[in-house]
Amino acid sequence: MRIPDETLPALGRLPLAREDVDRGCEVRAHEGWLQEAWTRPEARVLWLSGRRAPVLGGQLVLARPEGDLPDGAVYLGRSAAALVSPDPATGGTGAVRAELILLTADEHPRLAGPEAGGVPVDRPEDVNWVGLRDVAAALADRDAGVFVEAQAIANWHATHTHCPRCGTPTTPAQSGWVRVCPADGSEHFPRTDPAIIVAITDRDDRILLGNNTAWGPGRFSTLAGFVEPGESLEAAVVREIHEESQLVVHSPQYLGSQPWPFPQSLMLGFSAVTDEPDAAAADGEELAEVRWFTREQLRDQVAAGDITIPGATSISRALIEHWFGGDLPEPRTLQN
Repeated sequence: MRIPDETLPALGRLPLAREDVDRGCEVRAHEGWLQEAWTRPEARVLWLSGRRAPVLGGQLVLARPEGDLPDGAVYLGRSAAALVSPDPATGGTGAVRAELILLTADEHPRLAGPEAGGVPVDRPEDVNWVGLRDVAAALADRDAGVFVEAQAIANWHATHTHCPRCGTPTTPAQSGWVRVCPADGSEHFPRTDPAIIVAITDRDDRILLGNNTAWGPGRFSTLAGFVEPGESLEAAVVREIHEESQLVVHSPQYLGSQPWPFPQSLMLGFSAVTDEPDAAAADGEELAEVRWFTREQLRDQVAAGDITIPGATSISRALIEHWFGGDLPEPRTLQN
């Protein structure tokens, strides 16, 4: 459900953390609920194909269910706000609180006809199938939240098909939110991997950014790493930063979080401070380079295209711009 703006942490409402759907946890465990939701007139289907969803006119295309409930369907919840949807019976429109259901397919389904959210699909070839990272920042809150939820749960089903205890293939239960082993009866739940990501500053309020060894030169981001078993978030901040940059940091402060379903992370944003900035050195394994930036240096180098930083979908961009104090400029382009 949507969190009131006044209660959000320092980073505000991040692009992939815009919940505007009641997930219906209290009903999805009921036997037969998914079948019931499928047959309701307000049911709508979000298709995912190859981790891409259908978009038209800047909105997700939510199709009407057809035929029997397919295997592998997942209940995503109920839209918190009423949707304006074409009503074939009257030729007008009506407001519905859609029951949202996820389906996946190996190939893009052909979508046509009156769809939810006021997006009639007259020409199926006009529907664009796009990835979450490409479109999330431009979507409305409901669509962004539904896409993130769908991507995360679909990834889990795709990678956790067998029982980790005995290797028997598992079957979905509780409207797609549990997998059950028929051999030993064990229940298995969706996995989320917490990771910290940190805006490190020094006594002069410069920010430290790193270039990952997997990237080309000139691409910089905040430092990040997974939380280990039995470790607090604050301890993970101190350990990861020292491992990657040799820096000792203190005063970790939580700033906000967002899911990152690529495939199953939860990014927890922090700030931290070092008293010995000259000790910064890339580890050579994860980071090829670390570099300190003043606000003016970062602004000018981003504007000139000398370096690139993460896009608007990433929490790293939010951390950097929170430190910067506003939006960073887009790279300048040469004019004829």
